[in-house]
Amino acid sequence: MSNVNRLPAPFGRLLDRSETVTFDFEGRTIEGFKGDTIASALCANDQWMISRSFKYHRPRGVLTMAGQDANTLVQLSDEPNCLADKYPAKNGLKVKAQNYFGSFDNDMARVVELVHRFLPVGFYYKTFHEKKQSWSFWEPVVRAMTGLGAIDPKADFHESYYDKQYLFADVAVIGGGPAGLAAAQAAAESGADVILIEENAALGGSLGYARFDAEGISATRQLGDFERVLGGAKGVTVMTGTICSGLFSDNWIPLIRGNRFYKLRAKSIVVATGSIEQPAVFRNNDLPGVMMASAAQRLIKLYGVRPGRTAVILAANDDAYGAALDLIDAGVTVAAIADLRQSVPATPLVAAVRARGVEILAGHAISEALYASKTHISGAALAPVTGEGRLGTGGKSVACDLILMSVGFSPAGQLLHHAGAKFGYCRQSDMFQPVDLPAKVHAAGSVNNVYDLGSVIADGKRAGLAAARDAGLTVAAVPAPIAERGNVGRTHPWPIFPHDRGFDFVDFDEDLKYHDLINGIADGYDNVELLKRYSTVGMGPSQGRHSAVTSVRIVSRETGVDIAGMSVTTQRPPYTPEKFGHLAGRVFDPERRTAMHHRHLELGAQMMPAGVWWRPAYYGGKADRAQAIETEVKAVRQNVGLIDVSTLGGLDVRGPDAAEFLNRMYTFSYTKQPIGRSRYVLMTDNAGVITDDGVACRFHDEHFYVTATTSGVDSVYRQMLFWNAQWRLDVDVANVTAALCGVNIAGPKSRAVLQKVCTDIDLSPEGFPYMGVKMGTVAGIPARLMRVGFVGELGYEIHVPAGYGEALWDALMEAGKPEGIRPFGVEAQRVLRLEKGHIIVSQDTDGLTNVWEADMPWALAKTKPFFVGGKSTEIMGKMKLARKLVGFTLKNDSDPCPEECHLVLKGEEIVGRVTSAVKSPSVGKVVGLAYVHGDDGAPGTEFTIKVEGGRRITGVVTKYPFYDPENKRQEM
Repeated sequence: MSNVNRLPAPFGRLLDRSETVTFDFEGRTIEGFKGDTIASALCANDQWMISRSFKYHRPRGVLTMAGQDANTLVQLSDEPNCLADKYPAKNGLKVKAQNYFGSFDNDMARVVELVHRFLPVGFYYKTFHEKKQSWSFWEPVVRAMTGLGAIDPKADFHESYYDKQYLFADVAVIGGGPAGLAAAQAAAESGADVILIEENAALGGSLGYARFDAEGISATRQLGDFERVLGGAKGVTVMTGTICSGLFSDNWIPLIRGNRFYKLRAKSIVVATGSIEQPAVFRNNDLPGVMMASAAQRLIKLYGVRPGRTAVILAANDDAYGAALDLIDAGVTVAAIADLRQSVPATPLVAAVRARGVEILAGHAISEALYASKTHISGAALAPVTGEGRLGTGGKSVACDLILMSVGFSPAGQLLHHAGAKFGYCRQSDMFQPVDLPAKVHAAGSVNNVYDLGSVIADGKRAGLAAARDAGLTVAAVPAPIAERGNVGRTHPWPIFPHDRGFDFVDFDEDLKYHDLINGIADGYDNVELLKRYSTVGMGPSQGRHSAVTSVRIVSRETGVDIAGMSVTTQRPPYTPEKFGHLAGRVFDPERRTAMHHRHLELGAQMMPAGVWWRPAYYGGKADRAQAIETEVKAVRQNVGLIDVSTLGGLDVRGPDAAEFLNRMYTFSYTKQPIGRSRYVLMTDNAGVITDDGVACRFHDEHFYVTATTSGVDSVYRQMLFWNAQWRLDVDVANVTAALCGVNIAGPKSRAVLQKVCTDIDLSPEGFPYMGVKMGTVAGIPARLMRVGFVGELGYEIHVPAGYGEALWDALMEAGKPEGIRPFGVEAQRVLRLEKGHIIVSQDTDGLTNVWEADMPWALAKTKPFFVGGKSTEIMGKMKLARKLVGFTLKNDSDPCPEECHLVLKGEEIVGRVTSAVKSPSVGKVVGLAYVHGDDGAPGTEFTIKVEGGRRITGVVTKYPFYDPENKRQEM
């Protein structure tokens, strides 16, 4: 019978009962309504076990109904690890449970539970530390037993289109509960442009499911008031079903909604993310049928699902009694309420529950969830509380199929942690709370330790007004922080009752029991951060949402450290897992075109992206690619070629300290560099890693023109500004990349061509030697000229104002007609530079490459006292090289040319990779650059390259340049 647990309207606020959906779960057809999640539809159909646990393969079901735990992870046909309590039910879904062997109902791997005493915390470290060789046998077994979802590499993702969008706001409000709604309203009424972000399908938060009064009407009335006001409010953009996955510097907020990744920049932020209900610890507290009280209320109010037939509630606050009333209204029998408090206050909610005839056992706890079947609880064992974490005898057992836990809360403060907020422990409320917020970031509502509904709304209004003020808007007055927070007595300080027979879970994700943490502390890991890494508590998919506070409490008691001086473990982004599709989806990178762009198109160029620029790859048809590149290479080597190099970065460095500034930024020495000469520049970061290169041209004592790589110039510019802010040298740095354009004319006839259009500069070898620089005019255009040789031939780089780009190109092409000038593109340039052994930073280097590995110690000044990365470079120079960049050719000319990133092997060990390789038209054989083992860098050494199809060929280390090793051609 389908929908056996479905409640009639008005239960099920999110449902559209006019439209049904059906999907498959473990071979069973499940019917639900539009608006259901997978989990709510399963529960409506009496399918309470949804998944199996990570380690012991225990049955797991709904815990929060809010996506805050890993109990409901399921496998879809093309997507693993989906949260069933968040994923919408859709027609045709194929849903399977995860992490079981054999059948889902009778998981053979649950036998692990019988030997749990032999699998203590730190089991892997203790077992395999001494006998490492055994790990090769056990690793696949362990991984198979503890795996989660599986990726289907053959899945059809043709409809999985992901993209990105940029958003801007005065005020971003994260969280659409009462505090967030009040904040958005207040900020909008102050004139702010507001974006209100809510991860659930509808606004309201706790107003949509919680009970704040005995009659159960205040939340509904308040939500209706907000909807009426915000529905007509100007300047408020509502984004429901949207995850805020992090909170970064300068109020940069990543948002995920469907298949779109939003990048939001806000002037100020209100974090109103609410709080997370915390579990109690008792035996079998993880089984289906045991859930948070708020989860049951969500099932009832949002999805119209009866969460059970007979319930026992573990209480420590008034919220438990509101949940009891909701259960009774939904037709659920509340057999008993075990209240941890020795005296239950006579509040209106408690009185209403008593009036319904519910038995209330003050000073009692649940010692154990009982179960008769393998997949669901059947009762609760109750016992009197005799002390902190201690239970006495004389309790009783109550038959039930539902246990609710309502013992306290913890702020959902992950985003505040991301922003750098500090949290402290409040003894009055027995909860952590934010105590030090970053500028222009405000907390409101229960994330700010405010719980009374009226106070929550007032706190939201306060935060909204403060955020509007921070955004630069005129605000009359911002109220003082809320005094009456309603947080006292809402969270029990020790809802932890370990059982002699164990299975009293602290961390459901990692199957960690109470004594696992005790044993971890006894092993010496007595700091919460160390215990986290040793035991893996808080490291599962839910990132400690339900285990972090309990862990801190246990560490505090076991070590005697005052909990007031402790904090939960570090919360890091992302808040929820992000798909690779969101990260790798379509982006809005700018596309830049050089001043000669249309000339290249007119000449038949095939364009390619280079950083943010479009550059000619080669000239000719796509089918003629190889021949076109070879022809362009030969034109430069034998005649004359012209290439657009406008994409190279250009930086003007001016001032009395210009030379000293470059001396500190780059590895070479520049203080004594002559005017009219250029010098190679190599940049490293603080770790000594190569980050960029180019040339520095000295046109005056106080003026250097420095080039940088196409993709690296913006980073170089930022680094220059950063370091000069520390050094405070008398120097100005200007990024003139967009102001100038440039060409390189190269080849044996390049001087003859240039002389026709450049009459005011002596271009003779004596008047303009290699590495010289001059200012003059070319075809009447003011120009900066440099004799540099990236392609290894006589050549000149000519940089002119960008507006003259086409005129310069046209003048040189016209002057070169008699000599047969030919344009050449990036592909030919790469071949030419490789024949000369010139590296390309970020292709022949990576994020770890240092000067020694790149075989470039010649680029280091030997006597200067400092450059950025100098100390690290010095230290690494004294260490044995693990790898080295070498030139190579192939032992057998008949072997195929390796491709970039083909592996270099030493025996069976991967020791490096090919970074560049090509069949050289000039040399007549394959030449390339590759990282080899540090001991194999001597010329003549042979090494193994693994190429396409697994074939192994032999490379031979060869001294480079491969072409014109004496550099006679570029110096002529």
